[in-house]
Amino acid sequence: VNSIASNIGISRTPVAEAIMSLCEKGFVVSKPDTNGFFVIDLSLSDMIDLYNMRAALECEAAALCTERSDPKTVNELEQLAEQFADCVRNRDYDGMIATDMPFHSLIVSSCGNSYIQKCYEMLLPNLTMYQASMIRFISANVDNPWSSSVTYNHNSVVEAIKMHIPELARQAMANHVSASLNYTMFTGGGSDPFVNLRNQKDKK
Repeated sequence: VNSIASNIGISRTPVAEAIMSLCEKGFVVSKPDTNGFFVIDLSLSDMIDLYNMRAALECEAAALCTERSDPKTVNELEQLAEQFADCVRNRDYDGMIATDMPFHSLIVSSCGNSYIQKCYEMLLPNLTMYQASMIRFISANVDNPWSSSVTYNHNSVVEAIKMHIPELARQAMANHVSASLNYTMFTGGGSDPFVNLRNQKDKK
């Protein structure tokens, strides 16, 4: 806290409050018998837990969108899906980041259920963190057998919404969340890919 406050020229209070806020959101932790705070380590087990909750929310949101989304929203979803697919094919990392989470967030914001939206808002910082890492795996590994699934899952969700079939939209989103997890797990080659990534950084 003292070091950060000194470096940016402000008092300790706002720095301490910011760090506590990060602790509450799960991004920063304090460790027993250790001074200071530490950024959390991403892990496959935590991602699985997070994505199970994500599936529960986003699958229902997609189903609701088949009845509650307007043509303008559907058109925007369609554009984001196509842009994301193009970015994956071209290994455009920045483009994937710019189109992936906005696609999912638009589905949730358009579903018309305020409780789903509130729960999703709580998860969004953690989802964004893991999505960015998963996208790095996509850009780094062109031979992953889940590539085509991840590339076109967005389109499948949009088509189900356009056809106004709730169960199809729910299943398409479930397939997408599952494909994202499978892609990440394959990247690890039988071990936690996030641990592998940290080890590579430590070696550098």
